Amino acid sequence: MLRIRGVHRRFGDVHALRGVSFDVAAGSMVALVGRSGSGKTTLLNVVGGLDRPDEGTVEVDGVDVTGLTEDGLSRLRRERVAYVFQTFGLIPVLSAAENVGAPLRLARTPAADREKRVSMLLELVGLAGHADQKPGELSGGQQQRVAIARALAASPRLLIADEPTGQLDAETGRSVMALLRAVVESEGVTALVSTHDPVMMALADRVIRISDGQVDG
Repeated sequence: MLRIRGVHRRFGDVHALRGVSFDVAAGSMVALVGRSGSGKTTLLNVVGGLDRPDEGTVEVDGVDVTGLTEDGLSRLRRERVAYVFQTFGLIPVLSAAENVGAPLRLARTPAADREKRVSMLLELVGLAGHADQKPGELSGGQQQRVAIARALAASPRLLIADEPTGQLDAETGRSVMALLRAVVESEGVTALVSTHDPVMMALADRVIRISDGQVDG
């Protein structure tokens, strides 16, 4: 599913990624672990096509991300890769159901199919009874569950999560981590998750450690 070879990324004098290489098998959940400033977020941005490496290649589901045009990258993010961020990123004026359905509206999915998919995803993340509530009416954990459901709406092949429990308390974070694990299995999606939480590491199929821009385990 994911093949990374010799990826370097520099920002002025800062060498953020130094020859990173690894593979991720389809249908697995991989925890990317490292201290703040180790290069985790930069790597996730490169993998998802939000940033380009200075050297090296990234393949997602057989597609060479590093060779895509801007239009190609937009299509990749729309059809194959989805994101879950620490800050949730929900649209405040939309309900939970409308937030989840937003990617399907952009894809012009027929209304009946969209409603069915949204209902199924809210059920999957345990929020079937909160469809009409707006983000401000939901707890942090519930908002992150909506964000996960939204990320899954367009049936991505790769789910990228950058510290998805960073703003949650420990108990809520554990429930969200368990949800991500369940989603990988039920939806058949591959997940690359940056984290420093030992619970997420325990739930992952594999842990990749990054230090000073290099993979060391």
